[in-house]
Amino acid sequence: MSNPGLARDLISGVPVFPESMPVFEPAGAPASPIDLFLDWLTAAVDSGVLAPHAVNLATVDDDGAPDARVVILKDVSASGWSVASSSDSPKGRQLAARPVAALTFFWPDSGRQVRVRGTVSPAGTEENDADFQRRHPAARALVLAGHQSGRMQDREELDAAVADQLELIDRHGSLGSPDWTVFTVAPNAVEFWQADPERRHTRLLYTRFGDGWRTDLLWP
Repeated sequence: MSNPGLARDLISGVPVFPESMPVFEPAGAPASPIDLFLDWLTAAVDSGVLAPHAVNLATVDDDGAPDARVVILKDVSASGWSVASSSDSPKGRQLAARPVAALTFFWPDSGRQVRVRGTVSPAGTEENDADFQRRHPAARALVLAGHQSGRMQDREELDAAVADQLELIDRHGSLGSPDWTVFTVAPNAVEFWQADPERRHTRLLYTRFGDGWRTDLLWP
């Protein structure tokens, strides 16, 4: 039986922001959101933020409903933000059917968020295979075993399937996956959010404007 108010009581008084946060001056922001993102990512890594490359990937399913999960950022380039997955996974199928996505990075230790929205395109075979080969053997074995998000009977079924694929990898070397795909989100809007202890958060929005970007400050 649920306990009304339990969650409220658990989180009441839990600190939202750290005592010390970096200063963000939008007036000095670069012309490109990619440059600013790389500055913020570098700062997150240098300050020891846990999993700074973890990102929430939001997609749209066949019914038009949102779906979301946390994945790992693969790279950032002039083309956009790249993540990867099996094309046969739910998110892979959703991106193929509706090639739009939203990404959200959250770095609580610095009170920062970055939100990216845009269109999605898959990489070519060479890039997909190169990314797949960079993965840990156990991660490759899991992809080769297939069935991501499918129902399974028990853990033994998973362990046996992964063991079989690890044996094949060990025997044949760099096995590839025809399903592994790098997806790049080409941004049409990127927001940078810096927390303020008094809730007067700084929000800077970049939106596509011709060949460049327009910037606007947003109310918290």
